[in-house]
Amino acid sequence: MTDTSRSSGRVELAHFLRSRRERLHPEEVGLPTGSRRRTPGLRREELARLADVGVSWYTWLEQGRDIHVSEPLLERLVVALRLTPTERLHLFALAHGRPAPLPVRSPESVSDALQRLLDAHPFPALVSTRRWDIIAWNAAATILYADLGLPASSPEERNGLWALFMNPDRRARMPSWEEAVRRAVAGFRMDAARAADRSEFDALVEKLQAASPEFARLWREHDVVETPSMLKVLILPELGPIEFENVTLTYSEPDGRELRVSFYAPHPGPNLDRARKLFLRT
Repeated sequence: MTDTSRSSGRVELAHFLRSRRERLHPEEVGLPTGSRRRTPGLRREELARLADVGVSWYTWLEQGRDIHVSEPLLERLVVALRLTPTERLHLFALAHGRPAPLPVRSPESVSDALQRLLDAHPFPALVSTRRWDIIAWNAAATILYADLGLPASSPEERNGLWALFMNPDRRARMPSWEEAVRRAVAGFRMDAARAADRSEFDALVEKLQAASPEFARLWREHDVVETPSMLKVLILPELGPIEFENVTLTYSEPDGRELRVSFYAPHPGPNLDRARKLFLRT
């Protein structure tokens, strides 16, 4: 980042903080309104107290001075200013010049709009969290992965990484299982490193290390890799191997949750007609 861009970012940060502070009413945060307020919103010292930061430090920040701002401090400002998820992202971008750490959230469902999108896709489609917890799917996905349509006895059973190592049916359907899980473990490590709070990642890793020596071995290798779109070969009962193109897109729900939507489609070739008969029932 150049000195000019850094200076411009500080000015934008100062304007943004001031505008968010001035839109907050004292009664919204449990403070008396008073009768001698000459400016709208909260005073700087009031916001500093709410965010547990020094008044002088916050004043310098609103003046656009080039001072260090830690992630925990920004998160306290997010809470004190009652920022939306989008405003939080903007605050971090202005203060650090890079995206905000992605919080780990484990929702139990998706919006109706996203579920309708899944249902409209004729082939398997899944939605997962950044920790790879599968939270939504369409009917075609239950043909590919029958266990999705069954009640889960534990949260781990709905986790994509856990299923790769601990679900025998998943493993039997993957002719290149060793290659796939090696790539998956390396990709999961990347996602864990990017999380603002990786405690949920670490809890899953601890359980998997205890349950699967194969996972423990791969985790110790400390490989990292992005997980781009790819071809997947899965062996289906009575049909044999079918090659799928798998594309995963990032989707932001209206409440700020970042989810991943994975779409499967048969790769063009000899297996296409067989896959259509299976999933489209034609």
